[in-house]
Amino acid sequence: MRRRCYPSDTWDDEWALIEALLPTPACETKAGGRPEKHPRREIVDAIRYVVDTGCKWRALPKDFPPWRTCYGFMARWAAAGVIGQIRDQLRKRIRREMGKAPGAVATVIDSQSIKAAETVGKDSRGYDAGKKINGRKRHLVVDTKGLPLFVMVTPADMTDCNAAKEVLFRLRLMHPEITIVWADSAYAGQLVTWAKTYLNLTIKTVSRPKDASGFVVLPRRWVAERSHAWVTHARRHARDYERLIQHSESLITWAAITLMTRRITRRSSRRAGQPTSREAQRDWSSRH
Repeated sequence: MRRRCYPSDTWDDEWALIEALLPTPACETKAGGRPEKHPRREIVDAIRYVVDTGCKWRALPKDFPPWRTCYGFMARWAAAGVIGQIRDQLRKRIRREMGKAPGAVATVIDSQSIKAAETVGKDSRGYDAGKKINGRKRHLVVDTKGLPLFVMVTPADMTDCNAAKEVLFRLRLMHPEITIVWADSAYAGQLVTWAKTYLNLTIKTVSRPKDASGFVVLPRRWVAERSHAWVTHARRHARDYERLIQHSESLITWAAITLMTRRITRRSSRRAGQPTSREAQRDWSSRH
């Protein structure tokens, strides 16, 4: 096992959280299968390294498993819905520790237009005339504490209102307990009536004050905007590099998973093989 030395590497208690939520390896099931060659913790660390640093998959450091292996696990877990399940379980745990019900009743929705790299094809990108951005748009739904419930990526030329119909429909299927959604004025109009009629969801819009100038913190809306900022702290998401939309959604979710595991553990334990400060001081003294 390699020595963990990157800021994105999982700590022992972080890995304990994630490992319990990953699917059982095929070799341990009744159907059987070939044993996995590389430890899963190495795979997860490699995915988190890509998300945190923004490097190319082919540029993974040599102490990680082969990049094709790491990419393959990322794609398979995303297609099987594993990443979404990990996100949901971590969010429920944080809410319980905060003294709240595991399921969120009130949510906040917001979108963010982001530039796309040359690796993004024309079929999955567009031009947002309002933001003057050629790329994609991220539609994020969070609870009132900023914890993510759902993310969907579309071409940037899709309006918030049109994208919200798909987002809210899928959100209703996944989380039937939700009753209210806070949003900005872009979601007003016919969408409010449609959501109430077909999904039994109440959309409440928060508009910017008419006499306001410059940056203004708006009630409810700032929660989703802060969550977008949390995601873009991971350098992979400063721009959209993914050829496939589902991979973009998966890596955004991985950034949220890292935020939640770090919040739960608060770095209460060390990485495997990482010396304590006293051990490091003793080693330094012996060498000098």
